[in-house]
Amino acid sequence: MAELKPVMSVEELERFMETAFPQMRQGADTTRIEEVGPGFARLRLGFTERNLRPGGTISGPAMMALADYAMYAAVLAHIGPVALAVTTSLHIDFMRRPAQADILAEARLLKLGRVLAVGAIELTQEGQSGPVAHASCTYSVPPRKE
Repeated sequence: MAELKPVMSVEELERFMETAFPQMRQGADTTRIEEVGPGFARLRLGFTERNLRPGGTISGPAMMALADYAMYAAVLAHIGPVALAVTTSLHIDFMRRPAQADILAEARLLKLGRVLAVGAIELTQEGQSGPVAHASCTYSVPPRKE
């Protein structure tokens, strides 16, 4: 969807998230929006022991939250600050055990319609080959108020 152009910058998205979802910044949150571009957003989950599960690997819930947040950022970057855009489905496949390091999530919009946004999210780690997980996600886009 290279024809899509973001309407919000990284800074605008971060400011919106701090205002609309301050609870995401409580505690040791290390998730940051790194880049937005035509049809995509890239986020980073900084490594912290808070996100480990027994066995010393990054937990599935932490990776699922990152995938969902990446899709939310991609959608909002292209429709503007609409807090009530909501996840309607999220499917994730865990492909290999992640190292104790930052995880990158790149969300790509496959469809951005009036009612639904559909995307794919790949979770990777720097210096590692291949994804640690792959997710698909659908968001409900609320009707625009004219």
